[in-house]
Amino acid sequence: MTTKTYDFIIAGGGSAACVAAMRLVREFGFSVLILERGPARTSALMAMPAGYMKYLARDTFLEMHKTVPQPQLGGRAPIVPVAKALGGGSAVNAMVYMRGQKEDYDGWAAHLGNTHEWSYEDMLAHFTGIEANRRLNDRYHGISGNLRVSDPGHISETTEDFLLAAQGLGHAYNPDFNGIRQNGVGIMQHTFARWGRYNKRSDAKRAFLDPLASNERLDIVTGARVERILIENGRAVGFAYAQGGETRQVRAEREVLVASGTYNSAKLMMLSGLGPAEHLAAHDIPVVADLPGVGQDLQDHHEVPVIATTKGRSGYFGQDKGWPMLRNGLQYLLFNSGPVTTTGIEACLFFDPDGGERPTIQLYCAPIVYLDRDVSAAKPTWGVTFTSCLLRPKARGSVTLRSADPVDQPLVDCNFFGDPEDLRLTIAALRHARELLAVAPFKTKIAEELLPGAAIAADSEALTRYCGQTVKTNYHPVGTLRMGPDVDPMSVVDARLRVRGVENLRVIDCSVMPTIVSGNTNAPAMAIGSKAANLLAADHAS
Repeated sequence: MTTKTYDFIIAGGGSAACVAAMRLVREFGFSVLILERGPARTSALMAMPAGYMKYLARDTFLEMHKTVPQPQLGGRAPIVPVAKALGGGSAVNAMVYMRGQKEDYDGWAAHLGNTHEWSYEDMLAHFTGIEANRRLNDRYHGISGNLRVSDPGHISETTEDFLLAAQGLGHAYNPDFNGIRQNGVGIMQHTFARWGRYNKRSDAKRAFLDPLASNERLDIVTGARVERILIENGRAVGFAYAQGGETRQVRAEREVLVASGTYNSAKLMMLSGLGPAEHLAAHDIPVVADLPGVGQDLQDHHEVPVIATTKGRSGYFGQDKGWPMLRNGLQYLLFNSGPVTTTGIEACLFFDPDGGERPTIQLYCAPIVYLDRDVSAAKPTWGVTFTSCLLRPKARGSVTLRSADPVDQPLVDCNFFGDPEDLRLTIAALRHARELLAVAPFKTKIAEELLPGAAIAADSEALTRYCGQTVKTNYHPVGTLRMGPDVDPMSVVDARLRVRGVENLRVIDCSVMPTIVSGNTNAPAMAIGSKAANLLAADHAS
């Protein structure tokens, strides 16, 4: 058992935790300990913009959660991975830098019963404050923060075709999805930029923790699985964690912070006696606070693909093997250019299939035939994949305990298409994606639609079955410890992120989102971490 104490201890070393720790230490002078279950670093390959593709289906830096069987998906149990490394999702993701829509955050403020706290204007200062954008510098973007943001270093011809085809269907070109409007088609910015000679991943560890490597007020312990929040007389005082086969404890002088991710933050709360009383009793866990909302209200973006082959060589198929891989590697090492300087997913289209001004779909363009093995036996080849990501699903899932053993993964019920409106919008988006294949410049370049396939082009029942067979996560789970007003019986934390029923305990990751944002969640996670640091500093100013 360690005798050292800290002002704040954070369970989890993901995107939000890294930002919060940096600000608490550097700007406010507090001492912080981060407990992270994963390794201190990933591989050198993961630092390259294209390197993450080598680890997409591997559990090296990911924890693979198999959801409970989904009746509405014909009994399928999709895999929903989460990060397992210092830096969290920012260390393993595809690096898209997207914030969501103004209405998302204003909706949070309205839910909380105010007009400012957690509103878009409130959160915008946190986005710009941590950002070091390499192209944009205006009211919506910052250039002096730690998080480097830039455009892809290479653009595929297939991506260019996608931009032109979408405009051919009447969608406006959008040079900045995080600016005055989100709808339209354009190139996505990413969290990578030049570090020294090369474009490298700007993950939360590199951006926010590495600059504090010599600061004595910050300690980081990796390979540490947090098993329980220590609660004494209704007050959180620290954590119990396992490391190297031993169980240890550490105590906080001020507050205990939970940032273990949407699945594992809910799991940790329940293991500590904070959650639905009946569920805890079923696992013989003493109830510290009956919080029925813990583990409920799970939301996640999910997507369904339209896939077509091309008549000639196109995109990035085969660029990670053999001679093309060697050539691309040399081009990157010698000139910091070429396919290695992009994630491969360079552009997207935000739109509403019903014609509304506020987008409900984010349609990604992947310049390759990309197939999950459990979806189709077709082999990857030259082609293009459009994935229709539903931005604000109405269905809600849950996270519950599998057992009282901290080693066991929780039970995740994703509930994709649990609401018929989610399925309707997804099918409408698939039909629109097919229209892209039928206009120039794709019209003369597409050889065949592989999925869903021409045979079920207009068959709604067949499209429904296809969606159930192919839907997958977009890796953005949120909401299991949602923030809300006192009158909301299912809210777990208040507007200052304080857990109800326990003193000196806050949650500071994406699990607090009342509703999911309309875009990738890594940037919002960092903004939540920055906002949390402000709240903590204000409450401990004395």
